[in-house]
Amino acid sequence: MENFILRICIQAPGLLLGIVLHEYAHAWAALKFGDNTAKMQGRLTLNPVAHATIFGTVVFPLIGAAFGGMMFGWAKPVPIDGRNLKEYRKGMFWISFAGPLANVILGIISSLLYVIVLTQVGQDFYLYIPMISMLEAAVYINFILAFFNLIPFPPLDGSRMLTSFLNYEQARKYEELQRYGFVFLLILWTTPILGYILSPAYYLARGSIGLFFKMMA
Repeated sequence: MENFILRICIQAPGLLLGIVLHEYAHAWAALKFGDNTAKMQGRLTLNPVAHATIFGTVVFPLIGAAFGGMMFGWAKPVPIDGRNLKEYRKGMFWISFAGPLANVILGIISSLLYVIVLTQVGQDFYLYIPMISMLEAAVYINFILAFFNLIPFPPLDGSRMLTSFLNYEQARKYEELQRYGFVFLLILWTTPILGYILSPAYYLARGSIGLFFKMMA
């Protein structure tokens, strides 16, 4: 139980911030391209309550912590009305990409802060261990969130990015795959396939940390 609580304390801040910024970025990009649906429904906010779901934001991450792995989760999809977009294809691509991009940016910022604390803060500082643990977790969690959502299978962001390049008939057939989305994600989560898909996320996380170390050497 002690280890379970410790994992939650270390990983939950990075996960929650990553999920909230991911959805906020979708809503912000939608507004910039002419669709205020998300804003009208209260999703253009950094308040976690507006984005959270019981299973995706609470239960599933706790299951990950209970099994000793990295916490992972998701929030409610941001509503988008494509009819309001100034440029549908361009808008849909950037709205979809905004969420993963926000996670990459947050991962890079977390890498920088992690290296700053490691190199500039004395180990005798009473919050030293909690700070480096939470920042390191935030780095990996946010790169993983970004790459997971870029998988081009409905309903993930990567599928909407790909759909923006398809004609209507191709997009309609492609989106029909969403009915198998839960099965697809279950297969990913219970097989080594997901590890291979997310391996670039781990490389980039370590690479960003290493880059900042070199810059500060």
